[in-house]
Amino acid sequence: MRQFVLIGHDVPTEPDFSLDDLASGAGRLDALCRSITSAFVTSHGIREDVRVHLIAQDELTISFDGGDLRNLHPDERSTAALVRTALEHRDEAIGALPAEPSPGIAVYRRGLEGTLTELAGDGPVVQLHEDGDAVVDVDPAALADPVFVLSDHRDFTAAETTLLEDATDRRLRLSPTLLHADQAITVAHHFLDTDGYDRF
Repeated sequence: MRQFVLIGHDVPTEPDFSLDDLASGAGRLDALCRSITSAFVTSHGIREDVRVHLIAQDELTISFDGGDLRNLHPDERSTAALVRTALEHRDEAIGALPAEPSPGIAVYRRGLEGTLTELAGDGPVVQLHEDGDAVVDVDPAALADPVFVLSDHRDFTAAETTLLEDATDRRLRLSPTLLHADQAITVAHHFLDTDGYDRF
């Protein structure tokens, strides 16, 4: 299982945003939808062994499970519609119990710290960051069942950086060039799909 934690600093926590204004009025939800799509969608298929956890303003977590996910298409608008539907059910999430608005989607009342705590036993927690160690120097076997943590268009905050220093097992960079989160997800998949670029 590969998991991606996407920190959305400005993502709405209410469903009252327009699908026609994702880049501005919805807190750059367009970029995060591209990341969700990159995590799951292949040519004519979907990765069933992937989960994505979208952190909305450190208040809510919307989790997507590729094993059960339905109606995910390779465009930002349809992915944003899934996010909006999830937010419409946010009040049904009580305590540790999630709301489950559609197959493969769950909404939790927890932020980054609670999500990382929940995922800590699943595999190594890896912060993807420009100042990390080069991924090509890492044995892919050390990244079995990884939990990758990425920020959106904004840098990690000071509080997030402090939290991740304690919660992550390592910090890695995927390229000498700065990448968007959706590009980083594609590169991470490719690195693991090819056992560190050794198998094609």
